[in-house]
Amino acid sequence: MGEQVPAEAKKATKAAEAGAAARSAAAEEPGGKPARKSAPKKAAPAGKAAPAGRVTPAGRAAPSKKAAPSNAEPAVKEAPGGKAGGKKPPKTESRTALVRRARRINRELAEAYPYAHPELDFENPFQLIVATVLSAQTTDLRVNQTTPALFAKYPTPEDLAAANPEEVEEILRPCGFFRAKTKSVMGLSKALVEDFGGEVPGRLEDLVKLPGVGRKTAFVVLGNAFGRPGITVDTHFQRLVRRWKWTEETEPDKIEAAVGALFPKTEWTMLSHHVIFHGRRICHARKPACGACPIAPLCPAYGEGETDPEKAKKLLKYEKGGFPGQRLKPPQAYLDAGGIPAPPLRAG
Repeated sequence: MGEQVPAEAKKATKAAEAGAAARSAAAEEPGGKPARKSAPKKAAPAGKAAPAGRVTPAGRAAPSKKAAPSNAEPAVKEAPGGKAGGKKPPKTESRTALVRRARRINRELAEAYPYAHPELDFENPFQLIVATVLSAQTTDLRVNQTTPALFAKYPTPEDLAAANPEEVEEILRPCGFFRAKTKSVMGLSKALVEDFGGEVPGRLEDLVKLPGVGRKTAFVVLGNAFGRPGITVDTHFQRLVRRWKWTEETEPDKIEAAVGALFPKTEWTMLSHHVIFHGRRICHARKPACGACPIAPLCPAYGEGETDPEKAKKLLKYEKGGFPGQRLKPPQAYLDAGGIPAPPLRAG
């Protein structure tokens, strides 16, 4: 007979077999495939933090993505044609920066219009003051086409003061508002005869006392007939200095003071010519020719008009566009620069 196994031994053997079967079953995935055992994680060396993120093929940890801050500036949008739009000038500009930008604009305009001049034909202070009064609410061209007949018949203040109003009205009819303008120039002439001996005064305080003469007219006369500095705040000047953010003022006398403070007094007269020339030729009220503007990089209003260079060229006026200017007898410098004299009234 063989050797008998004790009962306790048999129980231990059965328990061991049951445990092995359980471990074998647990080691298999559903479907009979063995499950992969994850490799044990190695502890990071002492004093070093485990790298964050995934591991690149080269074995270097990829940088983790950072969330953009909530106050981050938006990316610059691309303009049509794939070009990134330029940065807008700052909303606030220091006084020093404004003065520098304004003076640089004037220098650039001086290079663009070295022949800038008053665009009213005149031979003496009397002709200039009368022509300036007549230029209200009409073009300098129309005044220049009208005054030759007026000054041929009434060459002095004494002559115009004693004229027949109906005859003067007929001459001034092409200027518009001819009745009111007849009254102004005849009243002006009478005041010159009675108060100033038939001579145009050369002081601001005297000029503004004359009928029809305000600060704008006075500064035109002072700057161009007497060589005394003055700023001419006409409609072109007002529009451009506000467009360039030189001032937010709307009243002519306040605009004059604000802009005058940006420049030396000796530059005031030519500054006026530069700005007015630019307003008439390129920086128009309704459709500025931005694409042909010599000061585009300095202008906070760039883009309000046509920016395509070829299209902008078609908007240019007077000598810039190859057309006649406003004076029948312009300065020689204007003619040398390619300017064309204006035709006389009813020519052609």
